[in-house]
Amino acid sequence: MASTKQNHIYLAIISLALLTFIGILNETSMNVTYPELSREFGVSLDMVQWITTGYLLMVTITMGTTAYLLRQFAARKLQLVAVSAFIIGDLMCALTGNFAVLLVGRLIQAVATGLSTPILFHIIFTEIPRERLGAMTGFAGMVISFAPALGPTYGGWISAVSSWRMIFWLLLPFVLVSLVLGQLYIRNQPIGNEKPFSYGSLISLAVALFTVVYGLALIGRSGLSWTVLAWLVAGAVFFAGFVYVNNHGQSRLFDLSVFRSKPLRLSTLTYFNLQFINIGISLVIPLYAQYVLGSTSTVAGLILLPGSVCGALLAPFAGRLADSQGFATPVTFGGILLLAGTACFALFQPGLTPMLIMTFFIILRVGFNFAFGNTISNATVLVAAKNSADVNSIFNMVQQFAGSLGTAFLAAVLAIYQNSGTGSLRTRSYAGGRFDYLFLLVMAVIALAAIVINYRLQKRTSRQ
Repeated sequence: MASTKQNHIYLAIISLALLTFIGILNETSMNVTYPELSREFGVSLDMVQWITTGYLLMVTITMGTTAYLLRQFAARKLQLVAVSAFIIGDLMCALTGNFAVLLVGRLIQAVATGLSTPILFHIIFTEIPRERLGAMTGFAGMVISFAPALGPTYGGWISAVSSWRMIFWLLLPFVLVSLVLGQLYIRNQPIGNEKPFSYGSLISLAVALFTVVYGLALIGRSGLSWTVLAWLVAGAVFFAGFVYVNNHGQSRLFDLSVFRSKPLRLSTLTYFNLQFINIGISLVIPLYAQYVLGSTSTVAGLILLPGSVCGALLAPFAGRLADSQGFATPVTFGGILLLAGTACFALFQPGLTPMLIMTFFIILRVGFNFAFGNTISNATVLVAAKNSADVNSIFNMVQQFAGSLGTAFLAAVLAIYQNSGTGSLRTRSYAGGRFDYLFLLVMAVIALAAIVINYRLQKRTSRQ
């Protein structure tokens, strides 16, 4: 009987992992179609990137509700809502005749990913024994990290052999499989909420996130202008408003008191930087390959595939290593490799070829996968069990917000260089790529510093 129950838990996890994989694959599958979409709909690159940035932003906002929703509603019902949202948005995108409908369809799809990812981690954190936690979060990390890098490969291949609309049609059968498995095997029950949902917290947080991302996206049109700075300041003000409303209202979106733990703050910073680099470079590489190296969309997407596969295959091993050796070993090793990979892009940019990009990306992605899943696993054991849903919701929001900032900022920088300066489009794109690679290197340095300080602090605390 116990074995049967455990098998049902694994099938429930697989159903959510499949939906999460499809949703995150969908995040970046359109990256290689930017030039085509720009021509077809007559919109600029900095506008087209909103089909990825807007998607990530909506995922972030939706994740902000999950700490409450998972306490209030059965996970099986939430999975049904997620699948329904994905199907509706997917059909809108596949059938659209204009850019506005495509963007709205993407935002509706994003609700599905915003729900499925936290539900996946919630089941892992509440149903899987502590001694297997690292391995299972490694599996979840494999799904989350493999999908965004595989997306451009999938999108590039489909757009080369057919229409970009087929990107959406081919996902539908897999979503239906997730629906059937989820409705059969997801059985987590809510613990209930005595307090009402904090709409004020959600609205103020959503406005804060949008204004920051939109402000960064404006850089592509006007550079670092006073308008951009005004949007960023407004974002900071709305975020301060969110913190006040969340902490002083009748109810909370999630418990921010968990951030009193310095190791948790450092883990959050690490998690943010990891996903900023992961999603950001998954956008930059395909665009760089097409604009600078003259590669086709198929080649631009395939460049990411070997690194995605290697990183994904190693993610469960990294989780098991954490189970046996502790979190510090795989996370620190991952941070070092991540730094090495980003340094290669920055230092060897003049001689970059598709093969070199592929090699450097393998290094980067192996490092990312060693650190990513283990960082959120470590974060959950830093707080009391009653706060695991809060950490789950916060960290999933952080990773998606990091991705939306990464795509908005890095695409905006590339657009600035493409729309200004002298020389050919290739030369201007090269200069934009140089800035992006150097910026990602700085992010990797900060991530490794946070990792080292974090685990030294945790080691010192454990001795006391």
